[in-house]
Amino acid sequence: MTQNFSHNNPLFQQLIEAIRTAICTNAKTVALHEPHLCGKEWEYIKDCLDSGWISSVGKYVDLFEENLAQYTGMKRAVSTVNGTAALQVCCRLVGVESGDEVLLPSLTFVATANAVHYSGGIPHFVDCDENTLGVSPSVLRTYLRENTELRSGNCFNKKTGRRIRALIAVHVFGHPVDLDALMQICSDFKIEFIEDATESLGSQYKGRHAGTYGKVSVLSFNGNKIISTGGGGAILTNDTTLADQAKHLTTTAKQKHPWRYFHDQIGYNFRLPNINAALGCAQLEQIDFFVSKKRALAERYKMAFSKVAGVKFFKEPPFAKSNYWLNAFLFDTPDQIRNDAFLEYAHHCGLMLRPAWTLMHRLPMYKTCPRADLSVSENIEARLINLPSSSQLGRFC
Repeated sequence: MTQNFSHNNPLFQQLIEAIRTAICTNAKTVALHEPHLCGKEWEYIKDCLDSGWISSVGKYVDLFEENLAQYTGMKRAVSTVNGTAALQVCCRLVGVESGDEVLLPSLTFVATANAVHYSGGIPHFVDCDENTLGVSPSVLRTYLRENTELRSGNCFNKKTGRRIRALIAVHVFGHPVDLDALMQICSDFKIEFIEDATESLGSQYKGRHAGTYGKVSVLSFNGNKIISTGGGGAILTNDTTLADQAKHLTTTAKQKHPWRYFHDQIGYNFRLPNINAALGCAQLEQIDFFVSKKRALAERYKMAFSKVAGVKFFKEPPFAKSNYWLNAFLFDTPDQIRNDAFLEYAHHCGLMLRPAWTLMHRLPMYKTCPRADLSVSENIEARLINLPSSSQLGRFC
């Protein structure tokens, strides 16, 4: 019944036509996001295979970390097996302890909440801003003013009595949040600030790379990210002491010695293998090319969707230059049934669109966590659709 309705819906047909116009391909199936392997990936990986250095040490690990730091303008980058692991370690680095609450958006990928849980913290969900899709500074400040108190230089939740240790600000779909405002809030309320830039490598906030504002920040290089190491992540910081600690923790907290295995604290085996880092080196060499292609794709989407009534293409906030990791549009009105019908129709047409993530506070394991009013997040969840966003789309335009 849904399928018949979709086929006869003029708006759905206009949307499919707009998407096809923007991506410039007649391929029967178009993925949401695919890696673009068009550089020296084969050469560097073959070098790993020829040398035998394919595991957790090797020249490409060091080179990848150095290149990441140089590209972003940070003093140090510490590579990890994935972005979730990096975020878990960041929670530990800023002092999150068992029972502490950590503020984060409900509109995010589950890894953000999971990393807090792994570190012993309790996710505390806050609402987002429709102009950035990230944490709303104005709403957050009002919420903290009404629901927290400062005691001995720490922020405490009046209702639960627990310490609120940190805020994780997520650059959703690669669009930077209002970092200055959020960092000021964290300073005022004595909360540590972690920047989740897992989706925003190549994005800029006021002319500076996203992921360079937090005491610690996190990147991800999963197979669907703007550059990929197959699976991988990194911690960025300008604090060399924290960087050394991150490197130590992610390499099982083993003290350096020619043959003795001595571990001075509980660490993690979160090392990025050399063969994955080799892939990352080749991908990072092409980051500017990828960003330019994705921004060009976003411009074509913007033009195509401007001709369709009842929807709007999501554009970068005025203070940002986004990598447009995942493009998105929003229906003018919330309607989950309509969204599902359109997604079914799009998949029938070979376009692998997807909705926004299920909000964190709706997931069974996090439904009892503390949360603010989340009406904006809930409204966006019922309106937003992600579009095919691979950097190679539109190459025939």
